[in-house]
Amino acid sequence: MIRDFRGKAPKIAPSAFVSEAAYIVGDVEIGENTSIWPGAVVRGDFGKIEIGQNTSLEDNCVVHAGTDVTIGNDVIIGHGAVVHGRSIGNSVLVGNNATILDDSEIGDACVIGAGSVVTPGTKIPDNSLAMGSPARVKSRISSEELTRLKQGSALYASLAQEYKRQGL
Repeated sequence: MIRDFRGKAPKIAPSAFVSEAAYIVGDVEIGENTSIWPGAVVRGDFGKIEIGQNTSLEDNCVVHAGTDVTIGNDVIIGHGAVVHGRSIGNSVLVGNNATILDDSEIGDACVIGAGSVVTPGTKIPDNSLAMGSPARVKSRISSEELTRLKQGSALYASLAQEYKRQGL
């Protein structure tokens, strides 16, 4: 379901896939080849939400915040994750059921482990693996892990096009 709110209509790239069971409302921009899967909620009522290209919000994700939110290109936000932070860079994996809280910033080429909680105002630097509650940087991301992240986002972009072709 795609809805206007306070005179703001979501802007969705023609190549993006938005499941009919997702809810997109307000000041939201969704980039090319991005996929928004069933149960996902993207609520741009307090601030603008910008989602880049080749990004995937898996089933039952929530993206909302009291300020503007920017999510980069080639990002995978895992099942049930909550994004309430300020920004997520490019080539990032946010694991299943992770929570990104107010005013936090995730750099480029990062992995946020499943179930982790990134506390308010935390800044995760580029090329970091962060895990735990509260999330802490455990190591740097290797070039092989970065390659896998990019392959994963390409796989989701391809899968989304198949869903679109089938009218799902």
